[in-house]
Amino acid sequence: MNSITTTQTLEYYNKNAAAFTAATQTLEFYETQNTFLAYLPPQASILDFGCGAGRDTKYFLEHGCQVTAIDGSSELCRMASEYTGIPVKQMLFQDLDCQNCYDGVWACSSIQHLSSEELKTVLIKMAAALKTDGIVYASFKYGSYEGMRNGRYFTDMNEQRIKELLQELNVFMICRMWMTSDIRPARGEEKWLNLILQKK
Repeated sequence: MNSITTTQTLEYYNKNAAAFTAATQTLEFYETQNTFLAYLPPQASILDFGCGAGRDTKYFLEHGCQVTAIDGSSELCRMASEYTGIPVKQMLFQDLDCQNCYDGVWACSSIQHLSSEELKTVLIKMAAALKTDGIVYASFKYGSYEGMRNGRYFTDMNEQRIKELLQELNVFMICRMWMTSDIRPARGEEKWLNLILQKK
């Protein structure tokens, strides 16, 4: 994602942080959260990679995990920190730079805001940040569109597109891939591609 689209996407979330928080912070997402946790050891170290309003960080903390939470939006960092009780670091996905740090990386509806080229770079960084056999959860709006939509940049994914991308990078294997409907009220017609990936 180039600087203009990054800036536009972050401006959207800063301007709409209150509405986004109201729409997402208390949604029940247990089935997907628990699917992710089932692949991880007890008291796992997790990077919530684009934590938004902090819903998932709070859930993982309540289940005994050690959570590092980051987001690019300063307003969402502030709100998520208040909600979770832990400091939330303002950081871009592209700035991830650690080795062998986490059992799992949770990227729920987040790295979809990267361009396909940026996504390749960031996925390699995510693999490096994981411990041996570490796990990623990621979700993308279902489809093949890439570009600006509703004030934000999106890279949508379908089964073929993500398989080709992962095959090119050769850093993850797919443990599970499944489709869900959006759980927000009146958004059920929107489909999501969900992935559990394991570091090779």
